[in-house]
Amino acid sequence: MKSLIVEDDFTTRRLMQIYLAGFGECAVAINGVEAVNAIEQGIMSNDPYDLVCMDIKMPQMDGQEALKLIRQMEKENGVDPADSVKVIVTTATEQHENRKSAIENECAVYLIKPIRKADLVAEVEKLGFAKKIKI
Repeated sequence: MKSLIVEDDFTTRRLMQIYLAGFGECAVAINGVEAVNAIEQGIMSNDPYDLVCMDIKMPQMDGQEALKLIRQMEKENGVDPADSVKVIVTTATEQHENRKSAIENECAVYLIKPIRKADLVAEVEKLGFAKKIKI
């Protein structure tokens, strides 16, 4: 699994990297602009991301706008909806409007911070990703 963590808070970003380490390659971005660029690069190089964990509140471009642009980019590049990147939206507050917008933009999961390892791992596994076995 190739994943991208999009989070402006260093501690949260680092913890999520640790939580997802057993699943495979894990890159990071600190805002929505970097996320959109990373997703575009993956699509153009035919090496797309499988999973994105994206914070909603970030500088320069928030997670909602980034998610909208990612979905638009996938459509423009002929990515089959079944092959689109799975997105876990993370947020510090439960706000109906945020959840509604994330769902409209086809997020797969909506998690409230603080993110617990067991919760994140369970959701990633529900999305069909399995941990890599280390021998």
